Amino acid sequence: MTILNKDMLAIIMIGTTHVIDMGGKYAFIHYETDDRAHLLLPDGTRFHGLWALLEDGYKVEWKDGPTGSWKLNHTPGAIDYVDATGATRGRISRIEFGDFGDPQRLAA
Repeated sequence: MTILNKDMLAIIMIGTTHVIDMGGKYAFIHYETDDRAHLLLPDGTRFHGLWALLEDGYKVEWKDGPTGSWKLNHTPGAIDYVDATGATRGRISRIEFGDFGDPQRLAA
């Protein structure tokens, strides 16, 4: 088990979309820039907000939504999203980069 640090997170987050498996339902988080993010939950709820990297995770403030801090935990073959209580909330099923970085058009 390895909590990803700020440098690792910058590489796999900024300009990408994480597709997160939440028990067979999928959420999409698009980290548009180093401070703007967009979220689509499995139920269709969308949030837009500000995020910032921390030394061992990141924090996010969704406009008209929740605020929270998260860590990404790497184990062989997996990266999991861990909430502030230490509970695993979802697993990255894929990361979309470059021209494919916002497949759900969350930033639109």
